[in-house]
Formats: sequence, structure tokens, C-alpha cells
Amino acid sequence: MAKQDYYATLGVARDADSEDLKKAYRKLAMQFHPDRNPGNKDAEARFKDVSEAYEILKDDQKRAAYDRYGHAAFEQGNGGGPGGFDFSASGDLGGIFDQMFGEFMGRRGGNRPRTGADIRQAAEIDLTDAYAGVKVNLRVPTRVSCDACTGTGSEDKAHTADTCQTCQGAGKVRAQQGFFLIERTCPTCGGQGRVIRNPCRICRGAGTVQRERSLQVAIPPGVEDGTRIRLQGEGEAGGAGAQPGDLYVHVAIRPHEFFQREGANILMRVPLRMTQAALGGDVEVPVVDGTKAKVKIPPGTQTGDQFRLRSKGFSVLRSAARGDMFIQVAVETPQNLTARQRELLELFETEAEKDTKGSPENEGFFARVRDFFEGGRA
Repeated sequence: MAKQDYYATLGVARDADSEDLKKAYRKLAMQFHPDRNPGNKDAEARFKDVSEAYEILKDDQKRAAYDRYGHAAFEQGNGGGPGGFDFSASGDLGGIFDQMFGEFMGRRGGNRPRTGADIRQAAEIDLTDAYAGVKVNLRVPTRVSCDACTGTGSEDKAHTADTCQTCQGAGKVRAQQGFFLIERTCPTCGGQGRVIRNPCRICRGAGTVQRERSLQVAIPPGVEDGTRIRLQGEGEAGGAGAQPGDLYVHVAIRPHEFFQREGANILMRVPLRMTQAALGGDVEVPVVDGTKAKVKIPPGTQTGDQFRLRSKGFSVLRSAARGDMFIQVAVETPQNLTARQRELLELFETEAEKDTKGSPENEGFFARVRDFFEGGRA
């Protein structure tokens, strides 16, 4: 009986890319898996067909041979062409499930030394430090290269190791559970695939030891709250011959008593006495860079009015631009009046009632209120 076309078996077009092939295979493999279809011979046969088709098409060389010669390229005894590939169910399952599930079980192919772990550390700074930039000293608990063996893991520093006999150098061991092959890190060599002949007495062959390390981190001017700074190679040391991980510093900015940040701009609320707002004048305010600035308050200033100090805000990262500082006024009503203050205010109120031009919004509002009630009675 003639075999079905591999592309038709997977239900993909002949120009399908590797990702399309993988998606189609996973879907069909799950659908026809024998564990999902116990005793179903048709499903078992379909599963083998799908697996065979994917095994050929996922390999660029085998796929090219199939596209040129068809099934004849892989028939037994075909010594010419691409090499007479022998596909059998016994050689199929391990490779298929390696391809399908290996990436989820941590397999990366080969026996590479394990890269050191990344470290995450918080750095809390003041708003003024975020404005100017600052160098922060951190104490980072980490794993560093063992001084006794210079990171080799070997007592004689020769970096000599034997192939692990448990995993035969693979770094992984497999166990059959029903139909599945379960793969896990070798418990003997910890995934290294080798065992140090004469382990270091300090690090016991790991090549690294636990230690707290002091590190100075430069926080750039203009940094924002929540910014993550990556320091490559400043994480935990890897195993013997491996690259260290990275250090990620997460910046948190403390609230300031005067300044509130909005992007590159700075807001500051300035309370004014009623007389200051009415008469106008100059007020002196602090600036985030540590200097002072004089702000001219015009007569008749109202609560919510804003005044801009240009280029007094934060610098913008990776830019020459700089934000502004905004002064927002809040007019404060006097409390706990002295007898003299009350007398003067009562005199002022008497004069204000005679001439309402000084409070046009007040007069306009109550004029509309009067019209509202008079209209209601009508």
C-alpha cells in the first residue's frame, strides 16, 4: 500500500515553515496518542504515521531529500541519494519526544556548563539623587568563584574531571513511565556530565561559594521610579568554566516633602496667605538642584494658578532635553484670628460689599442664584 504524502499526513502546505510543522505535529500527536486512545489500533497507526512524517520534515536535509525523491529516499537498501535513512518505531519515540518536550524539561542540547543565576536587588534613593545621579553601595548575597580552587572545582586546580558514569556524560537521565520517557537532571553530576576527580574541600567541586559582595552601582541622572538597571556579569558565578549571571538593580525613589515628579517635570504646591495672593509680591521657593528661585506672584492670584520655571525639572535619559518646574498656588484662608485681624477683615468686608468689582466670580455666582430663586417663584 502506497504511503500518504508526508505533508498531507500533517495537514500542512509544502512551503510550511518549521513552526507550522511543529504546531501541526503537536496537535496530531496529542490527538492520536496511544495513551489517549487505549486499544485503538487505527489511532496507534495514525500516531506512527504522524511521527514519521514529522521526523523527516523537521530535518532540513531529510526534507530536501524527500522533496526530491519522495518516499524512495528513505527505503531500506537505497544506498544512493541521501543515504538510505532507516526509520523505525523503536528509534522514533525517544527522538520525537526529545524534540517535542525537551525544551520544557530544561534540555538545551549538549553538555554546556551552567551559567550563573541572575540576581535582583533593590536600591532606594532620594528624589534629589534621582535628579543629579548617585553612586549606591550595595551588599549583594551571591555565589562567587572559589578562591581555593580558582573556580575549577578541583583541589589540585587542574580542572581534571571524568565522564559521569550515571548519565554517561549527557547530564540527564531518563526513566520510562508507561509510554513516556521522562528526562531529569543527573543527580550524580548535577547536569554537568562530568565528575571532578579530586573535589575542592572548600566548594566541594562546585567551583563557587556563597558570599556577600560589596558593589557600587552608578544611578544615572533622570532615572525614574521602577527603572531596572542591568549589570552584565555581576550576578552569581557559574560552575567551572561557565559565565556568571547578571545583576538587575530595581530603583525605588522615596517621596519628597516638597517636590512631586511627573515624567521630566516637577510640581510643587505653594500655600499663600490671602493677602499675599490679593496684593501680589515675590516668594522664594526651593529648587530640586539645591538652589533657590524667586517667583513673582501677580495681584489677584487664585488657588490653582500655576507658574512655570523653565528647565528646572529632570533631565530626560539619553537626551539633552530637560523638564520644567511648576509652582501651583493654594490660597489659604486665615484661621484663629486675633481681635485686631478680625476688626480689619470686617472693615474690609464692609468695603467689599460696597464695590463687588474685586470679586467678580463671587458676585456673578450669587447674582445667578438670585435670578434662579426669583424665576422659581414666578
